Amino acid sequence: MRRADRLFQIVQIIRGRRLTTAAFLAQRLEISERTVYRDIADLQRQGVPVDGEAGVGYRIGSGFDLPPLMFTQDEAAALVASARLAQSWVDTAMARDIESALGKILSVLPPAARVSAESLALYAPAYILDDGTRTRLQVLREAVQSRHKVRMDYHDVVSAPTQRTVRPLGCFYWGKVWTFSAWCELREDFRAFRLDRIDQIEVLPERFRDEAGKTLADMLRSLQSNSRSADSASRN
Repeated sequence: MRRADRLFQIVQIIRGRRLTTAAFLAQRLEISERTVYRDIADLQRQGVPVDGEAGVGYRIGSGFDLPPLMFTQDEAAALVASARLAQSWVDTAMARDIESALGKILSVLPPAARVSAESLALYAPAYILDDGTRTRLQVLREAVQSRHKVRMDYHDVVSAPTQRTVRPLGCFYWGKVWTFSAWCELREDFRAFRLDRIDQIEVLPERFRDEAGKTLADMLRSLQSNSRSADSASRN
């Protein structure tokens, strides 16, 4: 257990009991009593109102409130806003995970912060992405994570068809459309593809490893270099 987590647990245990001994804390957290004494002293120095002393026991006076995640009302509202917006623009599986995570966060907030966050009048319609795009986004997101090559049937802006085998590197949202960037084995270069122009997609069993010149970092450096060159040319 990380020390920060241990300090949090100590506060939570003391809050839930009338009097808590160092021996009880040591047994509960599987640490030594000396460590308990040191942690209590650190909490007191940080302003946590822990009363008591070694050999007697500890308690926290009434009125002290320590929200488990220590979010302010504004922070909680920001999380709700971010979750609502994200759910409209991600795939179905991730949207469910966002809803689950948000529920866990809200459940441990103080009542006032929870009411404020849940009453936030900021919404995003859930029908922004069509089902096909959501499905392709999930497939590509998981392929990026698992590092599997992908084969796809694709059409460009003039509907010209092509088939590509690529190494998916990342998915990017541009405000209206999702794209994914990849190392294209046909062009032997980086390419970006719009998800709404993918006709068929197949995740291949073959995995890929990072190779110099073919990684996401390489692609981003290339974009930055091209951007600087374009800016320089426009000034000249």
